[in-house]
Parts: sequence; C-alpha cells; structure tokens
Amino acid sequence: MNRQLLVIVKKSLGCLSAPLKALPVLLLLFSFIYCTNAGAQITDAQKEADYKEVVKGRAAKIVNTLGITDSANYYSVLETITNQYISLNKIHDQSKLAVAAIKQEKQAEEADAAIKVEAEKKSSLLLQQHADFFAQLKGLLTEGQLEKVKDGMTYNVLNVTFAAYQDMILTLTDEQKKQIYTWLVEAREKAMDEGSSDDKHKMFGKYKGKINNYLSSQGYDMKAEEKAWQQRLKEKRDKEAAGIKS
Repeated sequence: MNRQLLVIVKKSLGCLSAPLKALPVLLLLFSFIYCTNAGAQITDAQKEADYKEVVKGRAAKIVNTLGITDSANYYSVLETITNQYISLNKIHDQSKLAVAAIKQEKQAEEADAAIKVEAEKKSSLLLQQHADFFAQLKGLLTEGQLEKVKDGMTYNVLNVTFAAYQDMILTLTDEQKKQIYTWLVEAREKAMDEGSSDDKHKMFGKYKGKINNYLSSQGYDMKAEEKAWQQRLKEKRDKEAAGIKS
C-alpha cells in the first residue's frame, strides 16, 4: 500500500507548479506512513496477546486437574506452562524461517547440510527449554502433578495407548508391558516439545512402530492381534447397543 501511495504522490508532485503546493501532499504521505507502521505494530502486539490468551486457556485446562489449592501457586504454575507453550512456538517458528531462508539461498547439496545443522540447533534449544521448564515446575509441583502436566500437554496419549496395547494383546508378559510403557514415556517426553497437535501424535506414531516391531520379534502376529481386538470391540458395542450386560 505504501509503494502505491508513493507512486501516486510522485505523479501528483510532478503536476504541481509551486513547491508550496507539495507541502500538504507530503504531510499527508508522512502521516499515512506513520499511521500504517503504528497500526502494523499494534496488530503484531495484538496477535501476540491473542495467542497468549489461547495458550493460557490451554494451560488452565491442565492446571485445573492438579488440585492446587494455593492461589499464588496456581497462578505461578499457570504462567510457567503458558510461557512454555510460547517459548516452544518461538523456537519452532524461528527454525521454520531459517530452513525457508536456507532453501531459498543455497544449492540443494549445500542446503541439506545447512538444514541438518539447523535441525541440530533446534533440537538443542528444545532440550534446554525442556530442562528449564521442569526445573521451574519441580519447585511448584509434586511428582504426581508433574505426570499430569506431561499427560495434559500430550493429550493423555501415553495412557490411552498403553491401555490399548494391553486390551489388544491379552497375553502380554510383565516384561513386555514394562518395555512398552518405557518407550511410551520416552515418546511423551519428546512429544511435549513438538509445536502442534499433529506433530505430537506423529511422535507417538514413531514409537508405536517401534513397539509393534518389538512385539513382532516376540512372536506376536500384530495384524491378527489387531483384527481379533477390533472384533471383540465390535461385539462389545453390539451388546451395549442391545442392552446386554457383559
């Protein structure tokens, strides 16, 4: 918009015979540019404020499950989780911009190397942010409450998935259950630092692939196990729909 106005003003000035006649036009131009820039700054500030409100609401849903009775402690935890969401978002956004710039400025082979370096940089920043976040929370919450925060930030996928594996394969040994749970905990730690719901679920998806490979190596036919499980679920739903108790 500013460029278009400059073109118009230049054309207008060319048609004016007296320099004094250009003064009102110049004042109008400067006023427009100032107001436009100020408006852009206000818009950016408003976007940040709006985003903070969104993630604050998301954080509140988690904090409300922790049973915190002290008001000061409640708001400290709320602010800490809110700031974590904001910090993670900044790390991911800045990395995306860096990768986009690399792709635009460098040749394919050189770009691949630079993107790898950027990925390592992002990973390092996320690890540090993760450590700082829990260092703050450990001074405010119990271990049980910390577990709820982790589950809340990852949509409780760990517990849902662990229950599903036990329901699907009824003959799992204690050792196998322990291995599955260990990997799901590891997935949760990494998923917490992802920047979107899709990416969090993709992280768990990677570990589910790892778990399935492990169970296959333990002698389970995963396709057959899942088919039998889905059949049991269907039969259960049919009984419930018919009002038949198990």
